[in-house]
Amino acid sequence: MAHPSQLGFQDAASPVMEELIHFHDHALMIVFLVSSAVFYVIVTTVSTKLSNQSIIDSQEIEVIWTVLPVLILILIALPSLRVLYLMDEISNPHLTIKTVGHQWYWSYEYTDYEELEFDAYMIPTQDLTPGQFRLLETDHRMVVPVESPIRILVSAEDVLHSWAVPSLGVKMDAVPGRLNQTAFITSRPGVFYGQCSEICGANHSFMPIVVEAIPLEHFENWSLLMLQDA
Repeated sequence: MAHPSQLGFQDAASPVMEELIHFHDHALMIVFLVSSAVFYVIVTTVSTKLSNQSIIDSQEIEVIWTVLPVLILILIALPSLRVLYLMDEISNPHLTIKTVGHQWYWSYEYTDYEELEFDAYMIPTQDLTPGQFRLLETDHRMVVPVESPIRILVSAEDVLHSWAVPSLGVKMDAVPGRLNQTAFITSRPGVFYGQCSEICGANHSFMPIVVEAIPLEHFENWSLLMLQDA
């Protein structure tokens, strides 16, 4: 998860988030090179009193500064489209979870099971135990198996919400009356935190998301315990 004074992204916990970070670094390097070139031209133009007739009126230079931006945009667009299609790809999910946003908590339903559903409320500050994070912990976590494609169906009961977990590269709007779909694969075990990313009312800041990724055999044991308690 994020830490104080952090400048970059959170550590990637899914293949899609790794691709997003790589694309960010790729685009940032192009922006840095373009900015450096433009800055150099501006400084050179301002600081010198000399002029060159071949630079002031040159068809070759006009062709260059028309073609070069096109090539730069292609270098940015192609990787961007690749990542976009990777984010939209959902094939043979091992598990489907329906999450519904409420004011101000999330409810989860494991649709592959008959009676596996629960609500996730934020744990108040006074009830936190040592090691838990303020405004991020919930009384129930969304538990998923590691290295398994997970499909998330997102909706809302009252107002607009947004289900977002940065380290998984997932952000999907929850719209009343509409069922949106996204997917992710956790590449390692761990606990990953997110929050509602759409201003949804007075307690918008108090509906966190906690995703816990565990090995498949542990997930099966967890699901059996949850079904017994239901």
